[in-house]
Amino acid sequence: MNFLAHLHLSDVAGLPLSGAVLGDVVRGRLEGRFPEALERSLRLHRRIDVATDAHVEVVALRAGFAPGARRYAGVLLDLLFDHALALDWPRRDESLPAFAARAAGAVDDAAAWSLADAGPPPAAVRFERLLMSYRDEAGTTRAIERVAARLREPQRLLEAAEGWTARLPAVRAALPHLLADLETLARADGTTR
Repeated sequence: MNFLAHLHLSDVAGLPLSGAVLGDVVRGRLEGRFPEALERSLRLHRRIDVATDAHVEVVALRAGFAPGARRYAGVLLDLLFDHALALDWPRRDESLPAFAARAAGAVDDAAAWSLADAGPPPAAVRFERLLMSYRDEAGTTRAIERVAARLREPQRLLEAAEGWTARLPAVRAALPHLLADLETLARADGTTR
């Protein structure tokens, strides 16, 4: 799961949305480093990552990659799940544009970012555009390229991503089951004190 899915799941749990994004930045033990709700959001991010990687739907999708590409399949699938989520937005109570605007505003909360010592938060307008860009192929391709640029061997992810649109029907078919299981996990984490 990437930004959009993590934000959706943190919202389902009723936890701070900033933790959904900071979960990719904050490392190490959390106990007492942040306010309780933010720590719970960061823990949820980590649990979602573990649950996603082990989920039967994701394991099956990863198996469809050539052996050399499987190392990057998880990263690619995270991005493709965000694309599928944007295409098949599951919430009837809030449109994707309204959620993206609200989430971007919450992530723009500088207090959470300064507590995490993660540098400045992303500009809300840019982050909102990024979330909305998952709706189209060009935006998803740019997301893949941005992630690849941060890797030591960017070409390996780009090679794994070649022809990614052909994988989209399988990703979209897997998403409802995966998302239902992750929403159950998120709701349980949201009610845990």
